[in-house]
Amino acid sequence: MKWDLKPLFKSDADPVIGQSQRSALMASQKFINKWGKRLDYLDNPKILAQALKEYENWLARYGWNDRVSYYFWLRSEQEKNNPQIKAGLNKAKEVAIQIENGIQFFTLNLSQLAKTKQQEFLTAKELIPYRHFLERLFATGRYTKSDQEEKIINQFSDTSYRQWVNMLEAMLAQETRGNKNFPALLAECSNPKKTVRKQAARQINEILAAWAPVAEHELNAVLEYKKVTDEIRRAEEPETLRLVSDDMNKKVIEAMLSTVEKNYKLAERYYRLKAKLLKQKKLSYFERGVPIGKIEKKWTYQEAVVLVRDQLKNLDPELEQIFANFSAQGQIDVYPQIGKTDGAFCAHQSPTLPTYILLNYTNRWRDVKTLAHEVGHGINNELVRKNSRSIYFGTPTSTAEVASTFFEDLVTNALSQKITPKEELALIMAKLDDEVATIFRQVAAYRFEQKLHQEFRSSGYLAKETIGKLWLKQMKDYTGPAVEFPKGSENWWVYWSHFRQFFYVYSYASGLLIAKVLQTKIQQDPTFIKKIKDFLGAGLSASPRELFKQLDLDIVKPNFWQLGLEQFVELLAKAEMLADKLK
Repeated sequence: MKWDLKPLFKSDADPVIGQSQRSALMASQKFINKWGKRLDYLDNPKILAQALKEYENWLARYGWNDRVSYYFWLRSEQEKNNPQIKAGLNKAKEVAIQIENGIQFFTLNLSQLAKTKQQEFLTAKELIPYRHFLERLFATGRYTKSDQEEKIINQFSDTSYRQWVNMLEAMLAQETRGNKNFPALLAECSNPKKTVRKQAARQINEILAAWAPVAEHELNAVLEYKKVTDEIRRAEEPETLRLVSDDMNKKVIEAMLSTVEKNYKLAERYYRLKAKLLKQKKLSYFERGVPIGKIEKKWTYQEAVVLVRDQLKNLDPELEQIFANFSAQGQIDVYPQIGKTDGAFCAHQSPTLPTYILLNYTNRWRDVKTLAHEVGHGINNELVRKNSRSIYFGTPTSTAEVASTFFEDLVTNALSQKITPKEELALIMAKLDDEVATIFRQVAAYRFEQKLHQEFRSSGYLAKETIGKLWLKQMKDYTGPAVEFPKGSENWWVYWSHFRQFFYVYSYASGLLIAKVLQTKIQQDPTFIKKIKDFLGAGLSASPRELFKQLDLDIVKPNFWQLGLEQFVELLAKAEMLADKLK
């Protein structure tokens, strides 16, 4: 079961590919020729409405060489080492960059409008369909520079940022101990045998200690890059640009962060239970992911499809039909293949191109859960495609994981009804592992990131020992005394790439907690699924806070986030009950 990419192109050598790229270039040039030297759309709402309609049509049909770029990217995920595919992808990217550089004048010009003109456009009846698009442009426009300055920033970001990060990742990827590479050693830290995981941790500590001096310079370079770009853009705080780009209010994030911090004792309670089940006084930091028990049952892909389909059908027939279409139309690549990328994802490019889901299905219970997760993303895409304008196609980072987590949890609950009590405990503990890492650990990571930038901007340079202390402080805060940190743990920040991508880790925690609140609402009233579908289909048409207000939910209030945590409490209590019952 592989992707059917014929809706894009018939083959890698399809002559239509060249024609499609020429059409994308011609379409963008046509827009540039018409609007590039005009200023009337910056003054007259009727003319702007016409320009936005044409921009939206261009975006939906062509975008930045969307069809060709999407095709070759998907093919590169199927065959990672195929040089012809790499060449096709590189050429597609070159065309995309050419188009982007040519057409970015339009949104840059709009983003720089005077406040009075912004207000006029936001209240103009002709521009009502584009109001939130303009609101987001005006919000980001406060931090956007001129066309030429933006191009300069793009140029130096590679040498001052990306190459530093890529260098460290490449160096770590080359490290091996006992014929095991770095990712394999990390996986061994979750080995059921304590001797194996201790040895893996020791080897990881050796690698991280060796690279910590390099990582010190790398991270300081990255922090300096962020400081300079924030100063150029006049961003008030290190996290400002992330939250503005995510259409997220800082008050919402702080409400979520502080609520989770007040509940850190729940993570400590979980780790105490886990240590007890492993017959240890405490867990070592590297042991957090050790599985409890085993789930022997296997699920064929066909059985997984039935399980996911039934859960969707119980919620809403349209959701079931969307999933059925994915299967019938060859939009799911199911099994591992030589050269195929690891893991799983759901991909979309534009409202006129199909959604595609990649799996590496091996009949484990986690594979069933992964199927539900990625199908959740796919359903989200299709609802946005159906219900929103092309200009709003997409999902903000802040809520991108809501649909996937929502459907994943439903299927995990269904799985627990088809296994023995001992296997159920194993499943619940694995689920709690994921939730502690997604909620509590990511909040601690966000706080670490805040401290990192604050300390750097105060002192001008951070030694690796200082970074390690900041890191340990936040990790110890969320784990509490149930977890001990052996020597070497202070360097585990070295390999965590999230901190180099600036303040997006909050979205893991917010996405899961929001999904849990929505599950609670469904349990209370099954008809609430209609409102959830409306929320998922809204795409980028309103801010997350506005969308939740339409559901009578206020995400700036701590009790919203507390409601999401209540499901974690219930699951933890169930695990404790099963552990007592089975001992």
